[in-house]
Amino acid sequence: MIRAKDDYRSLNGLQKAALLVMSVGEDTAAKIFQLMHDDEIREISQTMANLGTVNATVIERLFVEFADQISSTGTLTGTYESTERLLSKVLDKSKVDQIMEEIRGPAGRTMWDKLGNVHESVLANFLKNEYPQTVAVVLSKVKPDHGARVLSMLPEAFAMEVIMRMLRMESVQKDILDDVERVLRNEFMSNLARTSRRDAHEMIAEIFNNLDRASEQRFLTALEERNRDSAEKVRSLMFTFEDLGKLDPGGVQTLLRNIEKDKLPIALKGASEALRDLFLSNMSERASKMLKEDMAAMGPVRVRDVEESQLAMVTVAKELAAKGEIMLSDKKGEDELIY
Repeated sequence: MIRAKDDYRSLNGLQKAALLVMSVGEDTAAKIFQLMHDDEIREISQTMANLGTVNATVIERLFVEFADQISSTGTLTGTYESTERLLSKVLDKSKVDQIMEEIRGPAGRTMWDKLGNVHESVLANFLKNEYPQTVAVVLSKVKPDHGARVLSMLPEAFAMEVIMRMLRMESVQKDILDDVERVLRNEFMSNLARTSRRDAHEMIAEIFNNLDRASEQRFLTALEERNRDSAEKVRSLMFTFEDLGKLDPGGVQTLLRNIEKDKLPIALKGASEALRDLFLSNMSERASKMLKEDMAAMGPVRVRDVEESQLAMVTVAKELAAKGEIMLSDKKGEDELIY
């Protein structure tokens, strides 16, 4: 129980957080709780219940410290490392590790939101080794379109077992749901967080994608001389302008609606005939004719201008793919997709 001014120094971070929440009033506290996970609310609530009587001077010091820290901070830069350092000052290592694993994992407030952001092939690969009943619970909780993609990737006999369990399943009891969440958190999400750090080859490929063609080739050649395997992996991960030729008609039309119109004739001026025909065939006859006339009228174009326009189109394509509006085929195989 905190009774005297001198006791303020002995407060840990959780106690300070509990005091702060208690001091801001019920309406504000309710809004704060809405932004927290259930386990965070439980921890703070437990601490609040055990605080006892708190001296007004202690609360005043708490707000003075809080205000001082906020006003003296200046520009804030949040990183995984700074967050981990801060948590380490108030929580034990095992708790910090658990929180950081969740942060590094897929986004989402609840476990089911997080699963919705896990690629279906990754989730299916994990679930195929679980009990059919566990998989049935998971598929009943995620969005139907995501569940359908996961189900299609499971072994057929196993998938049918899951379907039969889902047909017989009524409302899922809370203790069963809690058990499934615990398995997913401890066995799947924690491992996913450890392995989801960005691949270095992917990072280099993205950088190389933004180089002009001469610099790109120079660096790739130099990398190939030092480490052929790494060079091949980077090359396979790179997405180039010519790869837009793998877009389906709907994807081409979506891209055409989103790019700057003055970039298209310059970009296509340096494109292969097949890629040029793909874009022209997905335009109206009038628009196609106008584009051809624009390309013919502009005469010779500098290589640098062509490359800049092509890079701009690739960038827009990647942004659309990230939003799920188009699908870009990966060089690894015709059936694999980049989102």
